[in-house]
Amino acid sequence: MYRGVFLDRDGVINELVYYPEHGVVDSPFTTKQFKLLPGACEAINKFHELGFKVIIVSNQPGMAKGYLSQETFDKIRKRMNDDLAKEGASLDGEYYCFHHPEARVARLKVNCECRKPEPGLLLQAAKDLNIDLSQSWMIGDGLTDIQAGKSAGCQTILLGRMKCELCRLMEEMDAYPDAIVANLLETVGVISQTNIASMRVEHGDPR
Repeated sequence: MYRGVFLDRDGVINELVYYPEHGVVDSPFTTKQFKLLPGACEAINKFHELGFKVIIVSNQPGMAKGYLSQETFDKIRKRMNDDLAKEGASLDGEYYCFHHPEARVARLKVNCECRKPEPGLLLQAAKDLNIDLSQSWMIGDGLTDIQAGKSAGCQTILLGRMKCELCRLMEEMDAYPDAIVANLLETVGVISQTNIASMRVEHGDPR
């Protein structure tokens, strides 16, 4: 079986977008808005070097809310993969939940098992790609990512800075990550050290 690094998309490998007319930060809804975060390509390449498959698992309710079409979403995906390829990076899989319980689009108004914090996307990816979830990682910028990863049996890393309010939410949601770092590239060090320690245990090295 393979080991996987599961990545949320927006805020992890690409920038979030501020929409002043609504006063919210959300996913990019056009190809022009899509921009990879610094270090994202390097991190993905390093995960591959460590022997992990790299898979996106992302809630994408934009279509359900009427913000973009399937065609536009597909164009954004192509932009993402093209931009990754320019730096020699690639993904082993992409899994998205398009549902939302308050969707404007009737067919997407579903209380599903794939929308994080439910672990459905990770479970499906693991089944399709023969991934051992107990040896895998979930990396995201939200506590729903941490909940989904824990439910699937993964180790978890939260991107962001620790704040008192975040501490309270972690306790309420039982969503304590295994590590908190500032950006995706910094997760490589965490996973690399854990990987080395695991290999030593497997080979009987007491260090």
